[in-house]
Amino acid sequence: MGLSRLAALHGVATSFSPSAGVTAPVPEGTVVAVLRALGVDATTPEAVRDALAAAESAARSRLLPATVVVWSGEPLPAALTGLPPGTELTVRPEQADGTGPDRMRVPGGGGHPADPAATPRWWAEPPLGVHRLTARAPGRADRSCTLVVAPARVPQPPGRTHGFLVQLYSLLSARSWGMGDLGDLADLASWAGRGLGAGFVQINPLHAAVIGDPTDPSPYRPSSRRFPDPVHLRVESVPEYGHATDPAALDELRREAAELSDAVLSKGALIDRDAVWALKRRALELLVAVPLTPGRRAAYCDFLAAQGRALEDHALWCALAEVHGSDWHHWPAELRDPRSDATARARSELLDRVDFHCRLAWLTDSQLADAQRAARDAGMAVGIVHDLAVGVHPGGADTWAQQDAFAHGMSVGAPPDAFNARGQDWGLPPWRPDTLAASGYAPYRGLLRGLLAHAGALRIDHVMGLFRLWWVPEGRPPTEGTYVTHDAEAMLAVLVLEAHRAGTVVMGEDLGTVEPGVREALARRGVLGTSVLWFERDWSGTGRPLAPEQWREDCLATATTHDLPSTAARLTGDHVTLRHSLGLLTRPLDEERREDGADTAEWLALLARLGMLPEGEDDEEAAVRAVHRFLLSTPARMAGVWLPDTVGDRRPQNVPGTWDQYPNWRLPIADAEGRPVMLEELAASPRLHRLMDVLRPCQEPPGAGAVPSGTRTAPPGARPS
Repeated sequence: MGLSRLAALHGVATSFSPSAGVTAPVPEGTVVAVLRALGVDATTPEAVRDALAAAESAARSRLLPATVVVWSGEPLPAALTGLPPGTELTVRPEQADGTGPDRMRVPGGGGHPADPAATPRWWAEPPLGVHRLTARAPGRADRSCTLVVAPARVPQPPGRTHGFLVQLYSLLSARSWGMGDLGDLADLASWAGRGLGAGFVQINPLHAAVIGDPTDPSPYRPSSRRFPDPVHLRVESVPEYGHATDPAALDELRREAAELSDAVLSKGALIDRDAVWALKRRALELLVAVPLTPGRRAAYCDFLAAQGRALEDHALWCALAEVHGSDWHHWPAELRDPRSDATARARSELLDRVDFHCRLAWLTDSQLADAQRAARDAGMAVGIVHDLAVGVHPGGADTWAQQDAFAHGMSVGAPPDAFNARGQDWGLPPWRPDTLAASGYAPYRGLLRGLLAHAGALRIDHVMGLFRLWWVPEGRPPTEGTYVTHDAEAMLAVLVLEAHRAGTVVMGEDLGTVEPGVREALARRGVLGTSVLWFERDWSGTGRPLAPEQWREDCLATATTHDLPSTAARLTGDHVTLRHSLGLLTRPLDEERREDGADTAEWLALLARLGMLPEGEDDEEAAVRAVHRFLLSTPARMAGVWLPDTVGDRRPQNVPGTWDQYPNWRLPIADAEGRPVMLEELAASPRLHRLMDVLRPCQEPPGAGAVPSGTRTAPPGARPS
């Protein structure tokens, strides 16, 4: 009982629900290990007793919680209205813009107002921001906490819009160096906005990858989420390109890059990120040697000043990784501490390489800005939708530079459920909720500001992680993990605040098992959800496909994602055959085919009844168009088209549950026969234009409305992480 109470005080679950109506206990050893990662000793009954006494004593004496959230224009939280009479509050405002008073005093009131919705007379709302609040009450110790003052909702997309979803590396053009780049992204956005009336382009995370040979190709397991990967640079677009002292060397690198692209586009080769980076690194070293003009130098210095220590640490990790390898846990002991004297000396010794990596971050940031500018200039209502991965590689730059913020010996994953009895371990160390709160959410805020700087919208992978995450202790199977909760109100408030400042839309990937109340909380703050057609059934009732008017409005509606089969593969059943060949089926192939075929047939029948499939069910291309007609008939605010679907690609970009059995994250966009298709060919594709004719114009559907009460938008375990 004592351990359960102690765990609850620290947000650690001692049981979980793998399916409706079922509760499973968490192993005691897991609870003890997770508490240890949070700095709490629970290894013996005596230790539990002492830790519980300390935690309960602190809770009784606490005037304020670790974080107080005030939503602008809404009633104050009980943490403020319930303060003792005579309490004095002092607010030290955030100095984000260098203006405003250093301190603001508010007389204490105490007690709830007669009208709970009324603002107490003593309260003077601070400006939007993350502030420091101190409470002083007679006979009580002073207490300080983080005060987040946030607007009620994030910005919303201006009207209904449609756009493309694409993994950028897979989008090669005639100018690519073996994989898609930021120049291709800008070109895609400009063409799609001007020529097709698209309102956005959603891409995979462009976070910095772990340096290695081979590099982990997954964009969802990066070294750092705070800085972009320079492998996405369009080398020829760097202003110094035309002034290199060795143009012949650049020409040779371009020739080698053309060979890489030709191998992918014409010879069946896979995208080789490491080979691409090897060429680009050599080219960029030539360009960085070109002196910057005074104006360019001033812009670079401004960037360095704005990024500060965070960029210095990231660039130093990159420089040290070139010498000692990509996992800092294996570096010399004195270099594992980013603040050690030895690390400071290494910073001086590697100054040129540190500057090189800082320069690359600046160049990449500039081209990200160019891509968003191209999108908006093309008339896109939203522009580029960036993606935030769930976490980072345990040996990468972020975990080295921010060691106190991460829970050591823990990994994020998913619990066992009806679809995956073994659970999942994603190999990503989680943030410590207590450290985030103590820092005023500084790591989280810095991450968001960097990502939102050049985004029209932000997609958050596994958005449920703002509320809780499944922690798996090192050495234990995913089945022996447990949930650890965040202060969801604070995490949401910081997200809403930063999105408001950047003027960006926010959407969350909320597929699969979702804790009750999470979707409602996100919707209340204007965070759009994700609805994938094949999962949109009345799971709490008939189980049948939801009619279009039953879909929720506040979402991005799509037919597929990067983790799911393409629409053509779904319609033809090719995805079942592929999973069988990879040994991923848990039932006989014929049984899987029958069930999948029945599922698809039910959807096609609905499309036919609605008059969306005039060509008949035997025409795969027509069925793809019908699926998108259906998406447009829902009230969804945004409709996304998986770019490979426009040319009939049947290969998934990622097959969850595989590593080297399938070329995850290394395939170019291809047509129905598997022939790679360049951006220039996409733009001229008759099949693409026949599909896009369905989406022009994007009109308000009849019967737009919210999801009926009690309807879930995806089955438990539907999200294939």
